[in-house]
Amino acid sequence: MEKITSRSNEKIKYAVRLGESASLRKEAGEFFLEGARLCFDAAQTGIEIKQAFFTAKAMWKYEDYVKEITERCAECYEIGAEVSQKLSDTENAQGVFCICSMKPKSEKVSLNPNGKYIALENLQDPSNLGAVCRSVEAIGLDGLIVSGGCDIYNPKALRAAMGSSLRMDVTVCDDLGEILDLAHSLGMQTLASVPKNTATDIRRVSMEGGVICCVGNEGNGLSEKTIGQCTKQVVIPMSGRAESFNASAAAAILAWELKR
Repeated sequence: MEKITSRSNEKIKYAVRLGESASLRKEAGEFFLEGARLCFDAAQTGIEIKQAFFTAKAMWKYEDYVKEITERCAECYEIGAEVSQKLSDTENAQGVFCICSMKPKSEKVSLNPNGKYIALENLQDPSNLGAVCRSVEAIGLDGLIVSGGCDIYNPKALRAAMGSSLRMDVTVCDDLGEILDLAHSLGMQTLASVPKNTATDIRRVSMEGGVICCVGNEGNGLSEKTIGQCTKQVVIPMSGRAESFNASAAAAILAWELKR
């Protein structure tokens, strides 16, 4: 295994830029992944791993994970501790990093007419996005729809998702309205989550058949256009003086209601 000891190595510099730049990720069709378990999950999920980097300590500490990764990656490098610190976005780096290919994007959006989905509009916090991915997979919905906002391959989003975004069906779209129109053509119900007392209590909504529930961004919620396109406005009832739920908490509650 070739060793990289310089922080200014071109491969290392590219990996750092890939983690920092959504536009570079989109252009290259690649993303940067950090962490022994996350990289292992990517390998097991069938994500193409183009390059992998390990510290000597990581190779014995996470031997089983590293073995799985190296078996699925032809271009592996041993890196020094200083190089690992340059690559890491965390305080306590595990010393395992990968550059991976993004999952192929389907030319045509496909929905299960009887499926249950959460749709996110312009979510700005990558940690919230990752947390929603994790909840949607854990609760067992049919998929997640992401329109605008932060990149699902943002390192913080990937870390918060703990591998969920790599395993589950995530549809990324520029226009949520097109997805909602498709859903309506399939006879699906579309719900707009809003913090309004006039909206229908989510617990009183029938979840028979296919349903997409839309959640807006942290500051402004859903756009008026999206609210207008949905077949019904719903609200999560709250007690106390809180005005709203955190976006990821709201999405988790709504996802649970979709599956009941």
